[in-house]
Amino acid sequence: MYPGTGAEMTAASISEIKASLVLANRILVRHQVLDSFGHISARHPTRPDCYLLARRKAPGLVQLDDIIEFGPDGEPTEERNAEIFLERYIHAAIYAAREDVHSVVHGHSPTMVAMSVVSEPTLRAICHTCGFLGDGVPLFEIRDVLGDASNLLIGNRGLGDVLARCLHNSSVVLMRGHGFTAVGNSVPQAVYRAIYAETNARIQVATAALGPVTYLTAAEAVAAEATSALQVERTWAFWRETVGADIETD
Repeated sequence: MYPGTGAEMTAASISEIKASLVLANRILVRHQVLDSFGHISARHPTRPDCYLLARRKAPGLVQLDDIIEFGPDGEPTEERNAEIFLERYIHAAIYAAREDVHSVVHGHSPTMVAMSVVSEPTLRAICHTCGFLGDGVPLFEIRDVLGDASNLLIGNRGLGDVLARCLHNSSVVLMRGHGFTAVGNSVPQAVYRAIYAETNARIQVATAALGPVTYLTAAEAVAAEATSALQVERTWAFWRETVGADIETD
């Protein structure tokens, strides 16, 4: 995911990951997937049970020195007094459950919230850029765990583990009345999936008003996803160019 070998390149790699997280936060805000809330993390390149995540801060304001390391318990490994996100356990649990995941996005974009509160139709791939959604994404219902009086937040590692099991092998999981979590094998892929899941949801809502919808078949979704590396590369290059200029002028 990130180039480099040896101690020197490992340090450079961590620096690159932190820079990509700052950029990713700005991109996700620009595309209205994150606002004052939500977060994105990356797995640590040499300690795979750890991850990098910003301290508690609005995504659009995240800077390099805001990115800190968290352990498998979801707690900071060094800055014990840092103000941190309550739902950091989402990241810890998914990294523990999915070796293939190297980045996690959690957000509350409006159309994804809307899709999370209806039983039908489920969010599923409707266009060729969204093959990663397949023929439907899972829905996490926190009432099944905590009953009908919770605050809907993933506030401990146990709840994170249940969410990770619901996600299973999918790329996205909806969270009823709350939002979604998307995963990827890199920061760019996770950002791509978060943005295009919201895009797919908007198209799905719009087309449902026109009449019966023709979704991608499971086979079409797999075939579309086979080209995803090129799609991610192209979109990330564009987003980096457009949003990166804003970061340089901060």
